[in-house]
Amino acid sequence: MKRWVLLAAAIGVLLWMIRVTDWPLGHQSLKVEAKAAILIDANTGKTLFVQHADMPLPPASMSKMMTELLVLESVRAGRMNWDEQVTASGYASSVPGAGAGLNQGQSYSARELFESMAVHSSNDAAVALAEHIAGTEKRFVQLMNDRAKQIGLSDEAKFANATGLSSADLAAFTEAASSGETSLTARDVALLARYLIRSFPEVLTTTSRPAVGDTESQNGVLRTTNLMLPGERFAYPGSDGLKTGYTERAGYCFTGTTVRGNTRLIAVVMGTDTADERFVETERLYELGFGEKQSGGRSLAAGLSRRLKVALGP
Repeated sequence: MKRWVLLAAAIGVLLWMIRVTDWPLGHQSLKVEAKAAILIDANTGKTLFVQHADMPLPPASMSKMMTELLVLESVRAGRMNWDEQVTASGYASSVPGAGAGLNQGQSYSARELFESMAVHSSNDAAVALAEHIAGTEKRFVQLMNDRAKQIGLSDEAKFANATGLSSADLAAFTEAASSGETSLTARDVALLARYLIRSFPEVLTTTSRPAVGDTESQNGVLRTTNLMLPGERFAYPGSDGLKTGYTERAGYCFTGTTVRGNTRLIAVVMGTDTADERFVETERLYELGFGEKQSGGRSLAAGLSRRLKVALGP
């Protein structure tokens, strides 16, 4: 009899707990230290967390994912091949920011440039590929914006150049696309990332690499900028991409993806104050996402059982 009384009391406590708290724990309990953030399930497209996700912001080099997409589509369509030689222009070899150290007039394989852009975020490689595909960066930007509409990015989405640099960084180059600023919402970035890896899953073989090049090559080893990959300082299990970004206007940004079992997550963090913070906040989003995925499929009965155990004690 005593046990039944305790059980009835526990059920009463449990019902009160369910009424006054979210069940299961909602994502509103998380506050990401960034201007905007989003977390989605890459397989289903379901949104798991949002924070100012529809606010247009400068994405910095995360916009290179569109450059990557157009390169991959050009190769698939047979308009270019990976062994094709790409000659670096004066603009490509001089563009500021992270780079592979391209020399004006020298040729490089499309694969070499793509890997440098995807792993090391090389601006010179991105410009060289853009000019090779479209003739000029300005024409390449038109392709970027056309593709953005086709894959369903928001009306706020605007690509201004192939690199994600600010227009002020490119003002000195007459060949550059330097009119206006690149602007994307966190949701746009997540949708672009999902489209990229679902259309070309092989891109993750590249973005999961810790470095490209070697000590024998002209430009040496180019390290990854993604510090969540295995062996890096913020290594997270299953992490295999995708793209970092930084400009003074944008702050520090990161689009990350990781897989656990049959679940792949994509997290976007835009505008953190420090380089490390973007990875710390991404890890928090991953933990939230995997936690919800693990609990979300369980039955109500299983959830009640767990709470009863807490209420009754050992």
